[in-house]
Amino acid sequence: MIWQVADLLRGDFKPAEYGRVILPFTVLRRLDAVLAPTRDKVLKEKEKWESKGIDPMPFMEKAAGLRFVNTSDFTLKGVLGDPDNLTENLSAYINAFSPAARDIFDHFRFTEQTDRLAKANLLYLVLEKFISFDLSDKAVDNHQMGQVFEELIRKFSEASNETAGEHFTPREVIKLMVNLIFAEDDGLLTPGNAAVRTIYDPTAGTGGMLSVAEEFLLDHNPDARLTMFGQELNPESYAICKADMLIRNQDVSNIRLGNTLSDDELADYKFDYMLSNPPFGVEWKKVEKAVRAEHEKLGYNGRFGPGLPRISDGSMLFLLHLVHKMRPTKDGGSRFGIVLNGSPLFTGAAGSGESEIRRFVLEEDLVEAIIALPTDMFFNTGIATYVWVLTNRKPKNRKGKVQLIDASSFWQKMRKSLGSKRKEMGEDDITLVTRLFRDAQEAQLATITGADGTQTRAVVMQGEAPPEAPESGKVRLAPLSRIFNNKDFGYQTITVERPQRDEDGNIVLGQRGKMKGKKMPDTSLRDTENVPLNEDIHAYFKREVLPHAPDAWIDEDKTKIGYEIPFNRYFYVFEPPRPLAEIDAELKKVTAKIMAMLGELSV
Repeated sequence: MIWQVADLLRGDFKPAEYGRVILPFTVLRRLDAVLAPTRDKVLKEKEKWESKGIDPMPFMEKAAGLRFVNTSDFTLKGVLGDPDNLTENLSAYINAFSPAARDIFDHFRFTEQTDRLAKANLLYLVLEKFISFDLSDKAVDNHQMGQVFEELIRKFSEASNETAGEHFTPREVIKLMVNLIFAEDDGLLTPGNAAVRTIYDPTAGTGGMLSVAEEFLLDHNPDARLTMFGQELNPESYAICKADMLIRNQDVSNIRLGNTLSDDELADYKFDYMLSNPPFGVEWKKVEKAVRAEHEKLGYNGRFGPGLPRISDGSMLFLLHLVHKMRPTKDGGSRFGIVLNGSPLFTGAAGSGESEIRRFVLEEDLVEAIIALPTDMFFNTGIATYVWVLTNRKPKNRKGKVQLIDASSFWQKMRKSLGSKRKEMGEDDITLVTRLFRDAQEAQLATITGADGTQTRAVVMQGEAPPEAPESGKVRLAPLSRIFNNKDFGYQTITVERPQRDEDGNIVLGQRGKMKGKKMPDTSLRDTENVPLNEDIHAYFKREVLPHAPDAWIDEDKTKIGYEIPFNRYFYVFEPPRPLAEIDAELKKVTAKIMAMLGELSV
């Protein structure tokens, strides 16, 4: 319905510019519709308290039941009623909003767009169209309105060849993440418990993660309250997020504009819960100076003490940023979920920035679980993605352990693709992954194939017997949930040296300095070995190296500790090839069929 406004703009605006008009007018119509039921009460409060010389704003907001009002004598419909003064009256209506709401239209550069519409004689037609839309909260609830904004942004991003996925995350992914971070907080989810918690998103976009978290919590416990915080880089996404927070009666001063990595606008805050979907594979060169300065000057007192990833992908910087935002354990601790691509699991050798970041979060026992999502889940990429769940308040049964869940097969095909997004997780899939996480047990996925080739699946929890194969069918078992000790992901990289030899094959000894009298290493024969962290390097060297190179030794000064999480390796199931006789029989059958067809052609 809203997208039809583009028909009016065609010719005077380029397709890439439609969003600059349609998005702010959608927000404006939504705010106007939400304020309509209490408008008369608000204006009466204004008149009453102004006559007494008292600031009426607190009383007007109370009458509206919101944190913003509009003090104009006009409604949008009233503005339309005076076509000769349309631009002036619309500007006066915008200026009559509370400062927090007015700021939204400043970031949309709304005045520029209305002036341009007026010059093209389109302002009346566009405003008339929007007034015909019923965007009241009774007709369109907050959840639906959030989806409207996201769908519009996706369309405009496609039209302007931008990346829609920079602005928002698929709702089912957010729902899964919200389920995971709240899964172990029984007190918060218990109806009647008037708990107050904070939640933060450093890459807030249009506020989808924050709003889904609030909806989830209120569904389970209407007496709980979630105070939302966020920061967003894109001005239009920031404006929409702020509008959404206003309508939800949140304090919009908690939503900040700016680059989280270079300018943390909420530097002094710690949070109970956090969610983030940072951009994948985006370089951080623009903020390199600020990030490196914080790393070098503040060390572990700042956000980036453990290390810095390679310049081509800054997603792990957001991981460290969220770790720094955790509320101290003595104050109740924190839990957060972050979506990352595959490279943070294993990129970087021992001693590199990525490895040191993994080392820090694992040795500090912060990683609770990592869940592999299906591919083709996001609007801007089809690559494999993972949800990391980190906390500094692990329950006793999880201490020193990490749970890996392979949910890559839990999806259903969408009726219509949206950009790169072709798959979605259903409610049952989200419930299953949440249960696996809550149970904190190992599990397998049994795929049962019948004689007719039809397949069904069943989850086999630890200690349960797998289902029996049907007659002429088979059962295939694959790991689904696995539990590891933190140290299982660690290793030591040892440097193995071999001696230089002269033409006669004699070992060359050093002649000066600290190498005097010692065997000189031959750099062309130098090698490295990765030894599991829970294994003695000398025992490994004696068993694996010395039988093949009796003259080798370990350069102890070069030994480094590294961490990696080779996720796919832990879930790989070897399937032996079919028997050769079976393959031969099939080939003969196919060959005979081809020869018969050729024979028919030659007749």
